[in-house]
Amino acid sequence: MTMANLDFTVRLVRGERELREVCAVRAHSYGHHVPDLQAGLLVPDATDRQAGTVVLVARDKASGRAIGTARIQRNHPQPLAIEASVALPEAVAGQTRAEITRLAIVPGADGLVRPMLVKACYLYAVAAQIRWLVIGARSEALIRIYRGLGFADLLPGSGRVPLAHAGGLPHQVLAFDVVAAERTWHALQHNLYPFMVQTWHPDLQLVAEAAVDEAALGLAA
Repeated sequence: MTMANLDFTVRLVRGERELREVCAVRAHSYGHHVPDLQAGLLVPDATDRQAGTVVLVARDKASGRAIGTARIQRNHPQPLAIEASVALPEAVAGQTRAEITRLAIVPGADGLVRPMLVKACYLYAVAAQIRWLVIGARSEALIRIYRGLGFADLLPGSGRVPLAHAGGLPHQVLAFDVVAAERTWHALQHNLYPFMVQTWHPDLQLVAEAAVDEAALGLAA
């Protein structure tokens, strides 16, 4: 395994201040394309704080600024938000699953931010024993990006469907088989395999740091 350092870090959001920072990234990114959504994205929504949800933040090392984010919602204890708009095929609905939403990157950010956020989502899904990742993509460019990352159309032939939790805008719904991903990449000699599997990125940290009890360690002043 090789090691690669980044000019930014990716980790789980900790606390209200960071959550507000990623909301600003969302509003800036989405508001650039859909101004009507901007105001609502400036504040956390109910999903951000519900059980079964984690939020990722990519932070530039030099400036300390939040430059990217993504949110992962598991299907327990609440159904996925996308399930209010789409009937998932039984192959997916009958398995553990999670939805990636609010993936946003500030303009001009490092080109590795998006693939690193996707890698973070993949590794989180592996650790949480999630079988499927589901995502809705609106632009043709994003659809191509996600297909290139290994996502496939969840509802072949259905075209785009309006998603209530995305302002009712039509999205292409795609899914990613977490369990099959590594062997598929390996069998196809996919260029993602070295990046996703064989490279250690120490700047990607999904394990929350344990709080140190200084009094118990005899370190209190």
